[in-house]
Amino acid sequence: MPHYLEIALWILFFVMSVVIHEVCHGVVAGWLGDPTAKNLGRLTLNPIRHIDLFWTILLPGLLYLSTHGRFAIGMAKPVPVDFSRLRNPKRDMVWVALVGPAANIALAALFSFFWKISGFELILYGAYFNLGLAMFNLIPIPPLDGSRILAGILPLTLARLYMRLEPIGFLIILVVYLSGVLSYVIFPAVDFFCRIFRIPSLTGIA
Repeated sequence: MPHYLEIALWILFFVMSVVIHEVCHGVVAGWLGDPTAKNLGRLTLNPIRHIDLFWTILLPGLLYLSTHGRFAIGMAKPVPVDFSRLRNPKRDMVWVALVGPAANIALAALFSFFWKISGFELILYGAYFNLGLAMFNLIPIPPLDGSRILAGILPLTLARLYMRLEPIGFLIILVVYLSGVLSYVIFPAVDFFCRIFRIPSLTGIA
């Protein structure tokens, strides 16, 4: 397959995966009492409504170029959630945060299934990307989902102090990436699920 078609397919998987991730956050928030995402028109699969300059364009582009196309991750513009409107804010914050990575793991399982029955190798891109997206979002750096989960577990005073990091969260993520730590965290976690789904290891083909 021509290289430009591979890139186009990767972009398709990327957009589909990050949009579903964010919409799932908004849907579950609505179930738990906060209709903010629905009221703002963010419960849509239209990718234009979910594009963020840093998370959707700059970060994945930087990762893709710096790894020569071997690895890239990113996310859509976070769906707005007013945690104070949730029926049980501290507990429900955890559920709202968990559903995004859970949706990506489910999508990875689906891509793995289609790869097994079709043998079309590029379908693995979808599985790897969704696993990478899930593991990336579980890192406890605000505003990633892992930080919401941790904030929901911490005592309220500590959670408030911890979430003050959110305005500089993207800088922390850049430092973690440039240090090389990001790949040491994400790749082993992705490979763990590769073994569960019985697909080739990501590090084995990188």
